[in-house]
Amino acid sequence: MAEDLAEIAQARGIQYFLISFVDLFGVLRAKLAPAAAIAGMQKNGAGFAGFATHLDQTPAHPDTLAIPDPASLIQLPWKPEVGWLAADLYCDGQPVPDAPRQVLQRQIAKARALGLQMKTGVECEFFLLNRDGSAVADGADDYPKPCYDQMALMRRYDLIKEICDAMLQLGWQPYQNDHEDANGQFEMNWEYDDVLRTADRHVFFKYMVRTLAEKHGMRATFMPKPFNGLTGNGCHMHVSLWRGEENAFADPAGELGMSTLAYQFLGGVIHSAADLCAIFNPTVNSFKRINAPVTTSGATWSPNTITYTGNNRTHMVRIPDAGRFEFRLMDGATNPYLAPAALLLAGLDGIANRRDPGKRLDINMYTDGHTLKDVRRLPLNLLDALRLFDASEIVRAGFGNEVVDSYTKLRLAEWNAFMSHATAWERHHTLDC
Repeated sequence: MAEDLAEIAQARGIQYFLISFVDLFGVLRAKLAPAAAIAGMQKNGAGFAGFATHLDQTPAHPDTLAIPDPASLIQLPWKPEVGWLAADLYCDGQPVPDAPRQVLQRQIAKARALGLQMKTGVECEFFLLNRDGSAVADGADDYPKPCYDQMALMRRYDLIKEICDAMLQLGWQPYQNDHEDANGQFEMNWEYDDVLRTADRHVFFKYMVRTLAEKHGMRATFMPKPFNGLTGNGCHMHVSLWRGEENAFADPAGELGMSTLAYQFLGGVIHSAADLCAIFNPTVNSFKRINAPVTTSGATWSPNTITYTGNNRTHMVRIPDAGRFEFRLMDGATNPYLAPAALLLAGLDGIANRRDPGKRLDINMYTDGHTLKDVRRLPLNLLDALRLFDASEIVRAGFGNEVVDSYTKLRLAEWNAFMSHATAWERHHTLDC
């Protein structure tokens, strides 16, 4: 791709650019720049006040400058005169330490120094709701086990087709779309790729789904657990490491076709899963999904213990095929950059320390998990998760103190805001105590 965005704009008929970044809470921020000004933006960056977003800055900080990455350019299929760009953040001439995209890039650089490249694919589940978000948009979608319901899927054909057509046009190689396990819930899959490219596409996918859902009179949400009795929104990630064209996780002679390196990487993930849960499950609501009672469909499809298995969806990690594993802990609120950065951090620690993931468990955790002894459990709430994250020496060594301190500080403020409000449940159960 040519690097000159002004030339690209002229060649492709782009009139405006969205110069975007994702803050620590996963919120997509942007400025809209006319193509006539993009040369200056590409050189000097678009200016933001970092304190006005979820970055750990004050009103006294200088401008945060977002330098767009030309390699990330996506021309909006539904509005082709607009080009979207992921940007990297700088303040006072230095990279912003807690800018999520750069947090991921630092982990990528560590892997590259070992001759390794991480590739990922994500499964982004979402609900389609009515405009005010109070209920599932499709009133007829009320079957008790609605997963793969063809009628419910095809009633949303126009929207699903528009999203899938956009991914086809963009060259993402989408390959399947389905109605998921909850009423009103859907999933759309596209081909795995380099971890940074997948993360950029993950960000754009969420924006695209929300935008096109609004166009069709609906509201799309990736909220982890919007309805008590229904399955929550997961964001499963498929992970592999590569040396050039060779899958470093694949070994025909290894257990389940996985190499020693793969099990060391997985050992690191198992070792640090609880400490990184605040990244994978970043909101108060997240813990309603991973510690949920049985849903109306009969299963939550989410883990609450730190275990791995073969092709079995009741564990935190599943090995469905040789050469990759599926990490099932993350939910729809996870930051598209911080989540893979955390996985890569944990995996590299596992490789460096030759960590053993322990025994594979080939049981149904939903029915037989209670019979196991000494199985580590995930945190029960955001506060517990943040305390583990804050205290982890591995996380601090991998991310750096600035990232850990900033993330913990801002998420604790959110927890404290949550705790300052009495809920309807509390009033119902405590008024007469």
